[in-house]
Amino acid sequence: MVAEVTAGILASSLALLSDAAHMLTDAAALALSLAAARIAIRPAHGAMTYGLGRVEILSAQANGITLLVLGLLIVYDAIVRLVSPPHVKGGVVLVVALVGIAVNLAAARILSPRDGTRTLNVEGSYRHILTDLYGFIATAVAAVVILATGFSRADPIASLVIAGLMLHASYGLLKESGRVFMEAAPSGLDPEQIGRALAAQPGVVEVHDLHVWEVTSGFPALSAHVVVKAGDDCHAHRRSLQRLLEDRFGVRHTTLQVDHDAAPQAPLQIEVPAVDSPHEGGQTGA
Repeated sequence: MVAEVTAGILASSLALLSDAAHMLTDAAALALSLAAARIAIRPAHGAMTYGLGRVEILSAQANGITLLVLGLLIVYDAIVRLVSPPHVKGGVVLVVALVGIAVNLAAARILSPRDGTRTLNVEGSYRHILTDLYGFIATAVAAVVILATGFSRADPIASLVIAGLMLHASYGLLKESGRVFMEAAPSGLDPEQIGRALAAQPGVVEVHDLHVWEVTSGFPALSAHVVVKAGDDCHAHRRSLQRLLEDRFGVRHTTLQVDHDAAPQAPLQIEVPAVDSPHEGGQTGA
């Protein structure tokens, strides 16, 4: 980052300075993600009955906000340089950009998941690195254009490309972290589909008060009130529905309140008392 700042000032390159600013946020994002990951593995205790898993979501949201703010600042500066383009030393820009590509390729490989999954926290760091990689590629292309044609506006144009990538990554992080904080159903889980699957099981009369949310990355949770036929084994139904939720939808943390359907009651019959004739002594009988 220090090398980029120095080279950016010497070469009058906004693209390099933009990359340097982004690299600063990369370093902060990686440090924040690492701290959040360590805190998140602490066991639940006291009032924190779910543990501290959502610290990772806070980290992802913070990463998204920094990308948003930095992206907007770069857009502003790029527009200013498009109007009044400075002289850019393409050779210096190209060398630094190529080194940056190599560094970010290594970092992206380290953060690539071994099992195909990433927490939202690590995803935030990965998007920082990936955006930086694309930014260096755009900077290298701009440097080649400047060396070949002398078109200095290629540098702020590359900065706009970098800013666009940052804003796109920011939108994704803020959207996903916002879903968790708003307790929306996790991506890929349709509450209506889950409800229909539960209600279609033999012996189930009704399913209502169904809630599906995500405690933290990879931790979906579900609660529902299930009514089964009168006389059925409600505990057996609960175990069967829990297996269904785990096998078909991957939801392991479930709270199911299972009750019996009210047994139908015979209609109440009211008999009108018979009244004796007044001619028979005025007595009444029922």
